[in-house]
Amino acid sequence: MIKIKKYAAIDIGSNAMRLLIANVVEEDGKETQFNKSSLIRVPIRLGQDVFTDGKISDKNIERMVDAMNGFRLLMKVYGVEKFKACATSAMREASNGKEVINTIEDKTSIKIDLIDGKTEAQIIASTDLDKFIEKDKDYLYIDVGGGSTEFSFFKQGKIIESKSFKIGTVRLLNDMVSQKDWNEIEFWIKDVVKDLNSEITLIGSGGNINKIFKLSGKPQSKPLSFLYLVKEYKKLTELSYEERIYELGLNTDRADVIIHALKIYKNAMKWSGAKNIYVPKIGLSDGIVKAMYYEKLK
Repeated sequence: MIKIKKYAAIDIGSNAMRLLIANVVEEDGKETQFNKSSLIRVPIRLGQDVFTDGKISDKNIERMVDAMNGFRLLMKVYGVEKFKACATSAMREASNGKEVINTIEDKTSIKIDLIDGKTEAQIIASTDLDKFIEKDKDYLYIDVGGGSTEFSFFKQGKIIESKSFKIGTVRLLNDMVSQKDWNEIEFWIKDVVKDLNSEITLIGSGGNINKIFKLSGKPQSKPLSFLYLVKEYKKLTELSYEERIYELGLNTDRADVIIHALKIYKNAMKWSGAKNIYVPKIGLSDGIVKAMYYEKLK
């Protein structure tokens, strides 16, 4: 007997808001499947407000309310029976973050949970990573967002350590990351891998690395090499913002931050000594759906 449930996750990030609608397929005696039904992305760059002015602007509050009402109607049309909305770095740091959350709940009936960096890393790591991780190998999982980057170190198939850093694409775009911030990531990565007897492999997630992978034309099971990332980074920096949009078909809110994301992944590979990075199509919204199903979220 097969049962299909509709779950949804709303990810309110620093660069965009996303609604993931997923089919949760249950069958007696078999592992539950989580299949994406629809993914809607709205480019509301909250980080631009928060990291420069300290709060979310009235204009973007109005846009968020409209987007959340749209999400609510879409979930109704799809027959979603359970959902959760989570906000990350930008909303955490906004001086009016709680006020905005209350406004959205009043006007849309959608309650938003603020999650810290550690929780974000743990939710992301609860996705379908087990399909990509071999228990006899070591992995460093990296999710690059607009306001922060989450790292999780896996050994023998289990998370040993997770860490969130305030380095993200929107912060870098606005020149708000110091050398000290970079040094902290470098020190943490090198400390994690220092006692490993074998080479570590990276797993990357986030809209920017997904786009880089798509442009590579490689099959999903194949990784990108460190040398490929270095080459792509050089290529992208030599193109203007307009050329990245016209020649590569990038969205306007992707064309300016993709270089900064690539720099984070490239540095992580350099500091860890990794030669390859795998790019499965997973992220925070996927983790929220699974965490809801397995009742790992309040």
